[in-house]
Amino acid sequence: MLVAGKWIDRPKKIEVQFPYDGSVVDTVPIAEEEDIETAISNALEGAKIMKKTPAWKRSEILFKTASLILQNKDRIAQTLINEVGKTMKEAVAEVERTAEIFKLASEEAKRIHGETLPFDSVKGSEKKRGYFVREPVGVVLAIVPFNVPLALCAHKVAPAIAAGNAIIVKPTSQTPLNALILGELLLEAGMPPQALSVLTGPGGTVGMRLVKDERIRLVSFTGSVEVGKQIAQNAGLKKLALELGSNTPMIVCDSANVDRAVDATISGGFSIAGQVCISVQRVFVHKKVYKDFVDRLVEKIKMMKVGDPRNEETQMGPVIDEQNAKRIVDWFEEARQKGARVAIGGTREYTLVQPTVLLEVPNFCKIMTDELFGPGVAVNSFESLDEAINLANSTRYGLQAGIFTSNIFEAMKAIEELQFGGVIVNDGPRYRADFMPYGGYKESGIGREGVRFAIEEMTEMKTVVIDTRE
Repeated sequence: MLVAGKWIDRPKKIEVQFPYDGSVVDTVPIAEEEDIETAISNALEGAKIMKKTPAWKRSEILFKTASLILQNKDRIAQTLINEVGKTMKEAVAEVERTAEIFKLASEEAKRIHGETLPFDSVKGSEKKRGYFVREPVGVVLAIVPFNVPLALCAHKVAPAIAAGNAIIVKPTSQTPLNALILGELLLEAGMPPQALSVLTGPGGTVGMRLVKDERIRLVSFTGSVEVGKQIAQNAGLKKLALELGSNTPMIVCDSANVDRAVDATISGGFSIAGQVCISVQRVFVHKKVYKDFVDRLVEKIKMMKVGDPRNEETQMGPVIDEQNAKRIVDWFEEARQKGARVAIGGTREYTLVQPTVLLEVPNFCKIMTDELFGPGVAVNSFESLDEAINLANSTRYGLQAGIFTSNIFEAMKAIEELQFGGVIVNDGPRYRADFMPYGGYKESGIGREGVRFAIEEMTEMKTVVIDTRE
């Protein structure tokens, strides 16, 4: 692991397993208290160095990192296949996306600025002049999930560097290898060693020890609501950026382009085996087009190739481990027992869960109330748009939602009434551009990602007031 720019090993290890068959890919050390303390104390010095590093230099480091990521594309993609179980296409796409995130951050590093303040608008302050500037928070802790580990790490690391912070990365124990490669490339790109650590080990011990430390000034976490709440309870007085998942709805009106809605359900519900925060999970289809939609959806799913992610023709690989595979299928079975009909799928072989469509699922089933994080969608019918919007909003989550319609009035009504951080019209709610603000309402989190908006989270405002009287 990387501790303040130095490679450190420890006798206690965590095995990283290939999700498809459980074979051991590699091992990583479990960080000890000494490593955590070294990382934090050096990060304080690294933060001072980063704050004094001019914007052009930070931009240069980020751009060079992007170039190095592309130079190592095959190596990193193979690592993602081995530790996440992504298909070859998904792995390559994530590497290329990560390089783009670093390029975007390289550009944004040059655009961090404040603005002047109109003090003469306040009676008695006519001789005051002033402005505010943005300064780095100091030390940023990035806690990264297993599903899109490289790109979501980049969404934390790249803005932190752009803003002039030191960074400590805590990858999940299931998929730490890509973060270690990224650490290696950041050092090669010129990142000050004191300002960079990648610590491996269990989240409950290593991760929470970092969260609790008052020298950490911001915690950026992507993961479950339950862990997010634990972080909030233990973090103390520091900034939090929490992206905590969803139970993503998509509405298909009777005026919709059904083929496009079907394609969005497949790409949104089954990419990365459904293990995405904004995976399409609940689809509400107008009763006039319901049968047509379901028939087309099932026919296309029948043609999907599910299997070994190392094979080029594979379109969907395994979920992360057997424990999650069992849970996912249990949720399908719960819905079936409570009255839902399984149109296709519903079974598994070890970690390969078949793409599943459940029809007319009761609203109290787990797949309708919680985050599945697996390859399954519930498809229910509706009669009025008001009914569909109410059903979409009937969740503790609020990350993104989608609607397919050719009626501008329906689109505007959904935009205004859906209680979500993002509303996507005529595309699936799985859509995300890395520059846009990304985050949710309700229990989907606190704060926003998207490079410019993450930079705002990772900086402090300093107000300057000057009295110009002689």
